[in-house]
Amino acid sequence: MADVKKQIRNSRYYVGGVTNLTRNGFGVYVYPNSFFRYEGEWSKGEKHGHGKLLMKDGSYYEGEFDHGEIEGNGSRFWAKTGVSYSGQFSGGELHGCGVMQKGNGERYKGEFSYGLRDGNGCLLDKDGQTYEGSFHQNKRHGEGQMHYRNGDQYEGGWLLDQQQGHGVMRFGDGSVYEGQWRNNLFNGQGTMIHCSGIIYEGLWTNGRPLGGASKVVIEGGDVLEVFQETPFCVEVQLQTEAGEKATGENGRVLQISTAIRLCDLSPSTTPSSLLKMMEDIKETPIPTPFGFQVVSYPLMERAFGSQIFIDTAAPLAVAAVAAKSGSAQADSPLLPEGEWESGSGSDGPPLVGGTPSDLDGKEVRGEQNQSGEGESTTITEYFSGLFAGQEEDSTPPPANQRVEEGQAKFKNLLLAPPPHDFIPYQLMDELKRNIKKPSNRAPTDRPVLSQDKNSERRSSTGSCFTSNTKKSSIDSRSVRPGEYVIMVKDVTNPPFQGQTLPPAFALLRLFPAKTKSKNSQTDKTKSK
Repeated sequence: MADVKKQIRNSRYYVGGVTNLTRNGFGVYVYPNSFFRYEGEWSKGEKHGHGKLLMKDGSYYEGEFDHGEIEGNGSRFWAKTGVSYSGQFSGGELHGCGVMQKGNGERYKGEFSYGLRDGNGCLLDKDGQTYEGSFHQNKRHGEGQMHYRNGDQYEGGWLLDQQQGHGVMRFGDGSVYEGQWRNNLFNGQGTMIHCSGIIYEGLWTNGRPLGGASKVVIEGGDVLEVFQETPFCVEVQLQTEAGEKATGENGRVLQISTAIRLCDLSPSTTPSSLLKMMEDIKETPIPTPFGFQVVSYPLMERAFGSQIFIDTAAPLAVAAVAAKSGSAQADSPLLPEGEWESGSGSDGPPLVGGTPSDLDGKEVRGEQNQSGEGESTTITEYFSGLFAGQEEDSTPPPANQRVEEGQAKFKNLLLAPPPHDFIPYQLMDELKRNIKKPSNRAPTDRPVLSQDKNSERRSSTGSCFTSNTKKSSIDSRSVRPGEYVIMVKDVTNPPFQGQTLPPAFALLRLFPAKTKSKNSQTDKTKSK
């Protein structure tokens, strides 16, 4: 009997305790394939209790065994991948609560089901992002919170590793989205509060607002008409791709500016002095949908002291200039003859608050002396001080406006005096001097030019500011009547959804300041 026990202990496969010819107690067993080796407790010939199963490649399991199976608490290490696990096992598989650490830095602490993450847990991935919530078959599934490396945080529903259902995303830049998700994208009803101040509430599809703005539209048509030195306003609307008002959007920042047309010059026929002036314009010309290029012209907001002066200053100042010079028509060199009386020249609807139709019949309120003398001088001096006293860079532009329910309004706008030595004005003046004067023919011998030919001639000479050739009495820093361009840009920063809306353009026709009507002059004569 003693010989039998000694033979078993010294077996090539097992060395250890034996009871009734069976392995019992502590022993070491090497499997016949020599890949596995077990060191630990035995009971009735089975691994039972605490032990360590080693593999030839360096992998191992150390922990509890139950009747030959890995069962209970233990630790597992995979040498090939560098993965380690410490926690509960069942039937040799990861089952229950445990902690898994991978060689790439990924770490999971939570529940497992037969080798897979399943239940509640916390996952730190290789990129440093953390997820805490529900898992199913190794995927994020159910409710959970995700903290991304860039600072974004998501809390809500998941479906097989994708954001699905209701959820809230707090972006690192401060933006917040709350609403429905599908396939990791905003889908369904939701609200976005963007870090730029834009708020959109409505339907989303594939991550984009379904009723979001796609363009900026200036209300009133492509042509707007105002009087010189008369404040005006511009209303702007955001529209969807279908042309509907984007009422679900608020907070987009819009900037308004004006520009002046650059004369089209041909290098082969243009004097070198004009070409040199064109080269001196440092600003890059801006293309417009009207077929010509423009450069910026200063725009400002009206800032007067009282409401009474607001209503009377511009008409009185214009009347004063007209009275002093004799005629507004004769002294304004920039608009075609025949348009002074009508105050028109375009089919575009006028602007609210500063158009020719709105200024007719307006009463003059404010302080006047009984004789009416001194009125022109006072107002004219005021405007001279206001405009001529400003330096080139001292005129503040109009404040940017935020959109409310898809629209915005720029109020109390005025074209500012041009900077000193304003090259586009100088260019137009020089161009007029180079135009050949017509020969002194009898009226009957004069060739008849059609309206179309006249129009062509004006266009070829930069006729956005056509004029007669009389020397202007207007100061070089006065705003000249003529045709300007209004531009409204989306300057939201950072851009909403990474996209900036294209700018909107409209022609602005500036007419000479309205003089007193003929009827009022007649009545004044009769009263004398």
